[in-house]
Amino acid sequence: MNHNDGRGLRVFLTGASSGIGMALARAYAGQGATLGLVARRASELTALRDSLPEPQRHRIYVLDVTDHAALQAAADDFIAALDGADVVIANAGISQGTLTEFREDLAAFERIMAVNVTATFATFSPFVARMKSLPEAQRRRCRLVGIGSVAGIRGLPGAEAYSASKAAVISYCESLRVELRAAGIKVVTIAPGYIDTPMTRVNTYRMPFLMPPDQFATRALQTIAEGRSYRVIPWQMGVVAKVLRMAPNWLYDAVFARAPHKPRNL
Repeated sequence: MNHNDGRGLRVFLTGASSGIGMALARAYAGQGATLGLVARRASELTALRDSLPEPQRHRIYVLDVTDHAALQAAADDFIAALDGADVVIANAGISQGTLTEFREDLAAFERIMAVNVTATFATFSPFVARMKSLPEAQRRRCRLVGIGSVAGIRGLPGAEAYSASKAAVISYCESLRVELRAAGIKVVTIAPGYIDTPMTRVNTYRMPFLMPPDQFATRALQTIAEGRSYRVIPWQMGVVAKVLRMAPNWLYDAVFARAPHKPRNL
């Protein structure tokens, strides 16, 4: 199995029915990978599968990633059917504006954390023991991929839950990466900037370096194949992220205090 061309790869992907997930699914399928596609919406998931090359090779799982029993069952089915997985991508994610001053935003905060953070753990968990049991050469082909965000690098006003969730994903994947280093299993964190998806199209403000999802997928697949520990895509947002990370709090606060907010109550 060659990560560089995707042929023979077994890829389990959540949040597959739209946006980044759909672009990743199309890119991997185009390279000859066999996919396990997870999403909540049956019609969109079925349409995606049917649009892929050799659709009969791919398996679909209609579920909410916060239903951990259903997610475990899907992972077990994929492992049994394909004799394991090479790449597991915890891509499912949601976003909306949240403000702590509004008590009614608590439910949205909890939902965002459940989908973006806890479900990342629940997506990876069924695969780790199986990957660790493989011979060394096979373990070194394995990838666990978490999808962070530039929003996880510094907290953005009006996006308290989303920023917190993506910061948690980045930190969680770093912890897991170090934990699995001795086993030779690569944990890859990808932090998208602004990608042209349904999630970002609700934004009413300018989005610098906006990237089409197919271009994002091409770069993401390369990053995953290389087993890189962390990458911001596009690279221009990576430069911005480094500057933001180094900026002192007083400067960051002054610049971003009046930044536009993501809409609430979506």
